[in-house]
Amino acid sequence: MYASQWFLTLFTAKFPLCMVFHIIDLLLSEGLNIIFHVALALLKTSKEDLLQADFEGALKFFRVQLPKRYRAEENARRLMEQACNIKVPTKKLKKYEKEYQTMRESQLQQEDPMDRYKRENRRLQEASMRLEQENDDLAHELVTSKIALRNDLDQAEDKADVLNKELLLTKQRLVETEEEKRKQEEETAQLKEVFRKQLEKAEYEIKKTTAIIAEYKQICSQLSTRLEKQQAASKEELEVVKGKMMACKHCSDIFSKEGALKAAAVSREDQGIESDDEKDSLKKQLREMELELAQTKLQLVKDKKKIKELEHQRGALMNEIQAAKNSWFSKTLNSIKTATGTQPLQPPQATQPPKEST
Repeated sequence: MYASQWFLTLFTAKFPLCMVFHIIDLLLSEGLNIIFHVALALLKTSKEDLLQADFEGALKFFRVQLPKRYRAEENARRLMEQACNIKVPTKKLKKYEKEYQTMRESQLQQEDPMDRYKRENRRLQEASMRLEQENDDLAHELVTSKIALRNDLDQAEDKADVLNKELLLTKQRLVETEEEKRKQEEETAQLKEVFRKQLEKAEYEIKKTTAIIAEYKQICSQLSTRLEKQQAASKEELEVVKGKMMACKHCSDIFSKEGALKAAAVSREDQGIESDDEKDSLKKQLREMELELAQTKLQLVKDKKKIKELEHQRGALMNEIQAAKNSWFSKTLNSIKTATGTQPLQPPQATQPPKEST
């Protein structure tokens, strides 16, 4: 009534899996005898309940109440310890076997065949009722499982439809984002080209201004050298004239008189005035050149400032482009993760802006 189901299914028909796992482990480790040890342990732990119940109550106890006891992991482990500690001596088993055979023979001799058939018939009817009840239980479980399976299938189909719609929306967003990215890349390329042209233009102006400054410096140095040479030549000519006049007696007498000195002084003053005029003209030219040089330097400073501003704008634009790329990438991943039912990713940290070039 109960043991055949235990042995044929290795206790998997009614008992919880946590207990069955321990039994299979012991079976692989100790051998087939552990099955009998577990059965004896079950009977030993249920001895009081079985002695108080009748035949129908005992069958119901084996079928319902006994498996419920071992749903807890601790109870199953305690049962396995008792099963491993059970020891049945061979002599005692042989003695029980002989006593059982003797008792069976005496019962068969004393029992009326009609009573035996009635008892057998009653046993078969009870077994039939038990099997019908089990069949009804299995049919009810089957119907319930089919209904639950159908509900799960409907929910899965609904979820699949929702996910397909979200996937289509995500694909559409991805296409739009790629189009936006392409436009931004085109705008970035155009801005780079504009900045490159402006930078080349500024560099060309700087080179041109540098060349003009160098040319002005060269002209100033040449004019200074020329002025020094003219002053030296004038001094030499004056010394030569003075030497010749002193060598001539008549000229020296005239040169020694007051009127001659005045005339010489007047001539010297005239020469000084002419040299002063020439110096003033040279100084005027030098001032004009210095003014042009200052204007050129001012323009150079303005060009450098403009170049710095352009480089700063280029760095800011690169940061905006990088942030737009990161934002697009994070939005795309988040939409894909949302469509697949996982948690969205955290947005990546913004990159540091590039250092401005000097």
